[in-house]
Amino acid sequence: MDPLIVAIDARLVGSRHTGDASYWNGLVRGLAGTDHATRIYLCSNQARPANVPDDPRLIWTHVPGQGRLWSLWHFPQAAKKLGAQVVHTQYSLSPLVRRGGVTTIHDVSFYIGPEWFQPRDRLLLQKTLPGTVRRAARVITVSETSKGEIEHYIPAARGKVRVTPNALGTNITPFASDEVAARLARLGVAPPYVLTVGTRWPRKNMGLAIAAAQQAGVTCVVTGQPGWGELPEGAVMTGYVDDADLTALYQGASLYLAPSHHEGFGIPLLEAFACNCPVVANRGGALPEVGGDAAAYPEAATPEAWAATIRDLLANSGRLEQMRHLGRARLAQYDWNETARLTLEVYEQARR
Repeated sequence: MDPLIVAIDARLVGSRHTGDASYWNGLVRGLAGTDHATRIYLCSNQARPANVPDDPRLIWTHVPGQGRLWSLWHFPQAAKKLGAQVVHTQYSLSPLVRRGGVTTIHDVSFYIGPEWFQPRDRLLLQKTLPGTVRRAARVITVSETSKGEIEHYIPAARGKVRVTPNALGTNITPFASDEVAARLARLGVAPPYVLTVGTRWPRKNMGLAIAAAQQAGVTCVVTGQPGWGELPEGAVMTGYVDDADLTALYQGASLYLAPSHHEGFGIPLLEAFACNCPVVANRGGALPEVGGDAAAYPEAATPEAWAATIRDLLANSGRLEQMRHLGRARLAQYDWNETARLTLEVYEQARR
């Protein structure tokens, strides 16, 4: 059989601001680190990012155009000219892709909690995603939890969904303690503190982390992009920080708090594990699947229950050390090369 030719919508490759971007960056890195003969065209309307590996099998391909017209017309036309047998996208698959379509759906939280989204974004996804799934030969998602939810809300997905988990990016490389202290000082952050990370969207539920930390009598540091929705006062807001400062914030934190109502995966849990930072997580979506026995889960999603868990953990150094050990073991279960291998299997299935 001739080598497989794949065209990927690579517009998020090189971005660092979201979990979706982390997925594409990690997948591309894994495809470069895996033994295969597939020719992969990374199609984008942007210049080649510096983080794309120098690998002759990965061909950065500039496709002009903007917005939805790019994904609906320009990209599928380019894929056809390139001879692609498989076309890999995210959440949207053009009707022009009649065979070999693969789409990645990270989660369907817009069905589960519609109030967490701006109406326009939610309605667009709810309207277009079922058609995308029907056209796709295969659907990729990042957790068993998301697989079940996709199949529940979009029956056409049943039998098509394959799980290829996320893993840790190269952006997290821990520092020596003196470098951590220097970076925290520059950020105006003083230990002890607990940390929560993410874009400030209602789904992230950061108000729970802030309120719980206040009740527990500990500083809460909130890091991430501005989004929409209100947050209570009383936290240290760093705004968006670069990867090095983010790593230092994880390393300096007493706990990492993951209060999200719902996650399709939860890459920050892996980032915290890599920095020896114990995790307290909500039971939203795939967070328990990713955190496993390495995370602590409050009895209820209330400030009172979370504050009690925070106080109990901070008073128990032995339990914290056990969680650090379990976190490192948990982290070792996720690898981008394995994710790439599973993705290549999906590509082979999709071209048949």
